[in-house]
Amino acid sequence: MELTNRELWGLIHGMGFGALFLLAFAGGLAGLYSLRPELLTVTGMRERMTRLVSGTWLMAIAAWGTVITGTYIVYPWYRAAPPKGADLTAFPRSFLLANPSLAEWHNFGMEWKEHVGWLAPIAATVVAFAVTYYGPTLAKKVGERRALMVFFIISFAAATAAGIFGAFINKVAPVR
Repeated sequence: MELTNRELWGLIHGMGFGALFLLAFAGGLAGLYSLRPELLTVTGMRERMTRLVSGTWLMAIAAWGTVITGTYIVYPWYRAAPPKGADLTAFPRSFLLANPSLAEWHNFGMEWKEHVGWLAPIAATVVAFAVTYYGPTLAKKVGERRALMVFFIISFAAATAAGIFGAFINKVAPVR
């Protein structure tokens, strides 16, 4: 099996950074949820905070890696304009827009990815920064912890929707 350069970058974008981000979410959310002073010893709190800080930053970095590789490496190939009379299957955006039954994949799905997908790294960075800033005192700050879980969920929802649209769009009109 061989991968083209474009397929390799698509794999790095979606299955590399994207999958890492989505997997890190579960651990981060569980870490925030279970960060309660009554459940932890001082030693346990130290160990948990080390894992939570590094995990949230890993998630934020993976989210930024996903949107940056998607926006600046993969997306230009998707959006490339075909020369006159070219086979549109090699130009995904044009292929989708030329077929009325497929146009909504671009009009809604790709527009979501282009704009709303950027919420994921922004919200993930907010969480990572706040976890680092508050440190162990976050265990006593119930309201702040809940707000961070909401940001985490917003980040996850935006990334999940973008990932699903990306997978379906790539299935219908792959970047070759």
